[in-house]
Amino acid sequence: MIQVTILAVVLLAALAVGVLLRRRDGKIRAADGIDLSHTARAELLASVGVTGAGPAVLHFSAEWCGPCSAVRRVVANVTGQLAGSPQPPQDIEVDIDAEPALARELNVLSLPTTFVFDIAGRERFRISGVPKATDLHSALEPLTAAA
Repeated sequence: MIQVTILAVVLLAALAVGVLLRRRDGKIRAADGIDLSHTARAELLASVGVTGAGPAVLHFSAEWCGPCSAVRRVVANVTGQLAGSPQPPQDIEVDIDAEPALARELNVLSLPTTFVFDIAGRERFRISGVPKATDLHSALEPLTAAA
């Protein structure tokens, strides 16, 4: 009987962890707005195209990542919708295998991971998993307005 109880507790714990992770997947979380001026992070970001010339959507992917293709479609669709705005967002895809230093600097722990940077180059949002198009559009739209 004790083995059945232990098995039930382990299954419930696994279910709880799965629900918590699933609940967090694809949610846009506000970032702390770290100032990027004169830091190693700024240099790494500039090397992939996040220069602060405009808002940017940076998404990490890999050849072996299945959900990353869905992120590509969502980000391309949303940045395409906002292409006519005064400050159109950049769509920047980074292969995590090619840029491990940047992934470490940004604390990327899983794929896909997407970041939204404002016109000043500050990290505004982080999304783990595939972002919802409406949420990404809502996060980007204020950043694309003229200053």
